[in-house]
Amino acid sequence: MVPEARVEQTENGLVPKGDGWYVLNAREATWWHADGRPAVAEFEGEPGFPQIGINLTSLDPGVAMAMYHWEADQEDFLVLAGEAVLIVEGEERPLRQWDFVHCPPETNHVIVGAGDGPCLVLAIGAREHIDEHCNGGAYVVDEVALRHGAGVDAETSDAAIAYARYPDAEPMRYRDGSLPER
Repeated sequence: MVPEARVEQTENGLVPKGDGWYVLNAREATWWHADGRPAVAEFEGEPGFPQIGINLTSLDPGVAMAMYHWEADQEDFLVLAGEAVLIVEGEERPLRQWDFVHCPPETNHVIVGAGDGPCLVLAIGAREHIDEHCNGGAYVVDEVALRHGAGVDAETSDAAIAYARYPDAEPMRYRDGSLPER
């Protein structure tokens, strides 16, 4: 029988601790945020999930989910609310509620918030090739991504270099407006 993991209250929200199953409401989870960056709900806790990464990302208009990149494993995204722009293989595609995006391994991509309010995206990625850099991939130069403020000037696999212009995300409690009321 698989035991239930502990879910501990911290000053920044609830954090799952240990192995086992648990239930965690996104409004009660720890979120990570910094100016110019998305707000991201942390569901994994300690230890993180070994097989998949999963998070809920709230993007304000013009805010990029990440820097334009590719990874060695697949990533998938479901727009739960709002509007966004997908930049994939150098092309722009509008996204709206209930659009699903599948990125096979090595697909260059990023999602940028659009419209006149927050966009909420469920993100899931495999972790076969996870590492401290770009999960076996790289941040690549792309003119469309650069126009949206979501690109790098020189290719790198080092996240610290790719995100150098942004402050580090800090843990925080849920902020009103990140999740739709209905």
